[in-house]
Amino acid sequence: MTDLAATYRAYLACLNARDWARLGDFVDEEVRRNGERLGVAGYRAMLERDVDEIPDLVFAVELLAVDPPTVAARLRFVCAPRGVFLGLAVNGRRVSFAENVFYQYRGDRIADVWSLIDRAAIEAQLMRSEISPPSGE
Repeated sequence: MTDLAATYRAYLACLNARDWARLGDFVDEEVRRNGERLGVAGYRAMLERDVDEIPDLVFAVELLAVDPPTVAARLRFVCAPRGVFLGLAVNGRRVSFAENVFYQYRGDRIADVWSLIDRAAIEAQLMRSEISPPSGE
């Protein structure tokens, strides 16, 4: 029997290392995200785009629950997305937000991903930074 918690943490280590060549070790050939079939190539392209837009992106587990074949995680991100992110003009400002994500495994590979990013948390931080006085005042 596969230890899904360890497998999932190895998957995140792969993402954080940008070891895209090993992505197929963790993701099923027919992987779907939020109902859309991406396959490994599409999933990899999505992750590469994310890292291009957010060079300091690090996947950090805040909460992890495993009930095979399901893994549920709350991931924490502290990063500075370039330009527009989730329709918000972040433009390199440092923000902190969470992603709540469920994974359905087929064997030891991710077959389905359902993800929701806390966009409201980013909006609130951007609003605060717009009304905060510049440093030194």
